[in-house]
Amino acid sequence: MNWLSNSSEVVLTAYHPSSTHGKAGQDGKRDEQASPGSRRSGQPAMNHGSSPRSTRRPPLDRSGSQDSLDELSLDDYFTEIQNINETSNSSQEEKDDVVFKEPDEGELEEEWLKEAGLSNLFAECAGDSNESIVLLSTLTRTQSEAVRKRLDTLSQTMRKKNKPHQVPDVREIFNQDGHSKGNQSDENGLKSSNGSCNSTDPLKETRNDKTIISDVKENIGSFEDIPETAINLEVSFAEQAANLKDTSKGKKQGDKEDDTQLPNFRLQKDKTGNTKIGDLAAQDMKKVYSLALIELTALYDILGTELKQQKAVKIKAKDYGLFGVPLSVLLEQDQRKVPNTRVPLLFHKLISHIEELGLLTEGILRIPGVASRVKNICQELESKFHEGLFNWDSVKQHDAASILKLFIRELPQPLLTAEYLKCFNSVQNLPTRKQQLQALNLLMLLLPDANRDTLKALLEFLQRVVDRRQANKMTLKNVAMVMAPNLFSFHGSRLKANEQSELTMAAGTANVMLLMIKYQEILWTIPKFIVSQVRQQNIENQRKQSKEKAMKKLLKKMAYDREKHDKPDKNICEADVPQGVIRVQAPQFSKVSMAVQLTEDLKASDILSRFLSQESGISQNLKTDEICLYEIGGNIVERSLEVDTYMKDLFQLNPSAEWVIKPKPNT
Repeated sequence: MNWLSNSSEVVLTAYHPSSTHGKAGQDGKRDEQASPGSRRSGQPAMNHGSSPRSTRRPPLDRSGSQDSLDELSLDDYFTEIQNINETSNSSQEEKDDVVFKEPDEGELEEEWLKEAGLSNLFAECAGDSNESIVLLSTLTRTQSEAVRKRLDTLSQTMRKKNKPHQVPDVREIFNQDGHSKGNQSDENGLKSSNGSCNSTDPLKETRNDKTIISDVKENIGSFEDIPETAINLEVSFAEQAANLKDTSKGKKQGDKEDDTQLPNFRLQKDKTGNTKIGDLAAQDMKKVYSLALIELTALYDILGTELKQQKAVKIKAKDYGLFGVPLSVLLEQDQRKVPNTRVPLLFHKLISHIEELGLLTEGILRIPGVASRVKNICQELESKFHEGLFNWDSVKQHDAASILKLFIRELPQPLLTAEYLKCFNSVQNLPTRKQQLQALNLLMLLLPDANRDTLKALLEFLQRVVDRRQANKMTLKNVAMVMAPNLFSFHGSRLKANEQSELTMAAGTANVMLLMIKYQEILWTIPKFIVSQVRQQNIENQRKQSKEKAMKKLLKKMAYDREKHDKPDKNICEADVPQGVIRVQAPQFSKVSMAVQLTEDLKASDILSRFLSQESGISQNLKTDEICLYEIGGNIVERSLEVDTYMKDLFQLNPSAEWVIKPKPNT
């Protein structure tokens, strides 16, 4: 196997066509025929490359994240681990291990500040801190405490090491005296119902938990009034946890909710529209990333759980082929053939092929394909797939499912990334299901686009498998058990685990997998409090510029055809628009503008329907689900609107925005 240099920092293993497989999957039904003893054997997650352990099942300790998983249900997990072991042990000598580096003292905090967009608070960039000041001015109290904690640790470390550059005293960043007094709590908090922040001096103290809750009471009620099954996106998750901690001091330490039931969690309706991942422009998504990292850290700090990112040593990775190739390289290859591809073509084709044959086959994903066939198919795919010469007609469902899982395991970096895999795993340690979901929501925002898009395609496919559980006998728990080893285990991680910790890891990772499948619609939503902080950052940045420069900058960021749009708009100004009326433009459809009267019940879907009903040379085949109304400019760069968005409420939130109808990106 020829290895070529790549910018990727970590590699697991590429597909080795020369390797010989064990007996796993030779009849395609070994899983069903295995004896109880053999089905209970397996390796710990993240260590399946080591020597096989005894087939004896360790005793089950029903604690923590294992509450919802009985002993029998873990059989699928350990059977999958055993299948992975037997197909990888024969080529073990050809694989390079992923070695994770333990960060030096202070290195973790320095890297965290860089990732959070606060690197100019230290080192050579300390003098130019405008962007950091704007970001800090929009933080909640718990978010500010998370930043303060990392700055304190880094400052102490630098002094110990006598580094030439200095980290500013934390009191220069946060006014501790003012913070303790709590007499200016409205300056950095959510001043309006949308959760946006307002600050005249970012160096002053941030607000406390009670202020944050009271700010939104008028529109959403107090935190205690929100139904237990509702996910509140208006208020910072860390602030919610801090408030819950204050109001439940009588509860015994360590008490956990009953994990045997999975609540019907739902998102609260937002009249200004929920924001899905992919709805915002790249400029605003960069701000979302920084805020999500700070918020996740603050949440873990409040809950007393350690949050550590990992770093892998730099080793070589393939830069061609299908298996063992970084996602970014795969997408570069695929986009030459199919522009705007966001999920690897092979991955998409495997899912499509399994679904073409139907998802009614019993044990799909659980029963492995025939090892010899899988090996031959992978070899043929490598040589024929990109040329379009591969014949899919003979590929059986179980074989395709095995190749799909193999593709995930062979990625040079885990699909959940080397940096955040441990963070995903640690979600199981959080006290409640709601907090676990909140942490997963934030982690999704931290994934690179390629990883997140591929994970989304996978989870949506797994849900479709579960939807047909009556026929295929694959319940949500079965699917989670089978898929968890493929996402959370890889050969290079040398974690030592005794038998009891194997069970804990099995149950914990399967629970996290279960949450990602069941509640995925929630996980793809950007919390409103983060979108509000993004809006406020944009407002603060605009205040530092002249109105003319700010407008030019916003116009440059608009993604639609300006040539067609500018000419008819020269004579249009705000004075031409009557009060309570907005102008909706559709330059890509040769529509100059459409005046729309705002009413309490007017939704984005109403505007789209009205647009399609008018004869403007628009194709009669154009459907409502192929176009979208966008909010552009004002306090947001660009945002795609949900059809249920109430336009009058959104207009009041962003009166300077323009409203543009454009085709959806995937149409």
